[in-house]
Amino acid sequence: MSVRKKFRELIAAPGMTLAPGAYDALSARIIEAQGFEAMIAGGYAAMGALLAAPDTGQSNMRDYASHYGRICGAVNIPVYVDADTGFGGVNNVREMVRAFEAAGVAGLFISDQVFPNRCGYMAGKQVIPVEDMLAKLKAALDARRDPDLVIVGRSDALGVEGIDAAIERCQMYMDIGCDMAKPMGADTVEQFRRVVREVPGPQFANLSHANPNWKMSINDLEKAGAALCTFPSAALFTAVGSVTRAMRALKNDLSFEAVNPQMSPLADYYELVGLDRQIATEESYLEAARDVMARAKHQTR
Repeated sequence: MSVRKKFRELIAAPGMTLAPGAYDALSARIIEAQGFEAMIAGGYAAMGALLAAPDTGQSNMRDYASHYGRICGAVNIPVYVDADTGFGGVNNVREMVRAFEAAGVAGLFISDQVFPNRCGYMAGKQVIPVEDMLAKLKAALDARRDPDLVIVGRSDALGVEGIDAAIERCQMYMDIGCDMAKPMGADTVEQFRRVVREVPGPQFANLSHANPNWKMSINDLEKAGAALCTFPSAALFTAVGSVTRAMRALKNDLSFEAVNPQMSPLADYYELVGLDRQIATEESYLEAARDVMARAKHQTR
């Protein structure tokens, strides 16, 4: 089964799937190794990892496609990604869908913010006219080659015009054919229940460290009808905290021994990155080459 079919299966299944956020290929591998069935790769984590910068729309589509390609290439589970505003008009959106699809993503969401966009939990957002967003979404749907690629329209209108406007937009995004439409910022359990009632299709909950409501109960969100719960910045903030503490210990104690307890054991790291598998693969190719050489030598006798 392809990762896209698997993602659709997870969304449609009873209960809620947990999808932590990867900020690079290694964090994606860690998430998969812990038994999660899906993950998200968002712009917030990408900008932190790639540029050590906040998520304020300063990257471009090709950088994202390359970044997501490395993440998808490191794992065998579905990766759901952030497509910002689509990186321009309808022609840009078409190019983005083709590039992200080639990168291996299982699903993507496009926001109706103006360009350059910013993290949905930051102040100062603006949204484009709804007809412009509908045109972008239609372009995205027409551009996908694999019908199993999940395309989501996200509205950031809640923080600008209120939840009624955001829900109305999402209803229109579903009318044009999106697989899901998400009102960004509908993060209380009460708001989420309303969205589930009024917007057709599945709904994803979001617990981000940037979200002031991040302490919501996962069980309550599942009971409210969430098909998936994303944790887009959990690995990023964990990494920043852990590396900061380790480097502080190294600086203050002037001792590598002080850092060692916080580090992954060498054997665990090699297992994670697949050193033994890589060596075995190299040996299998060398063995095949030796067989060819042996047959050639025998034939010349």
